[in-house]
Amino acid sequence: MSGRTRGRSRPQRTCVGCRECADKDALLRVVLIGGSVIPDLRGRLPGRGAYLHPVPSCLEQAVRRRAFNRAFRGPGPFDVAQLREQVERNAQAPKEARTERPYGERYLASGK
Repeated sequence: MSGRTRGRSRPQRTCVGCRECADKDALLRVVLIGGSVIPDLRGRLPGRGAYLHPVPSCLEQAVRRRAFNRAFRGPGPFDVAQLREQVERNAQAPKEARTERPYGERYLASGK
């Protein structure tokens, strides 16, 4: 090998809460359905998506800064009850259980 080989690059997305760039699989995709922001655990729901670190601090920043209004290009305010429930469930889960989440275990390894 020549020593110039690199690993595959991964898609990058920006968290709407903290505005930090991260691997796509380290973030939770959310979509707007009928005025509610819904977590898209599989990444397959139709519509415009936004990405968020699955931690309460990023969710609170996104709500406070009205980031979902900009991301979904709508007037808001949007209902974030289901999203808040999912993020809190993730925060309370033991670390071993969180690695099974579909949005990836790299987020846990990064220490955010």
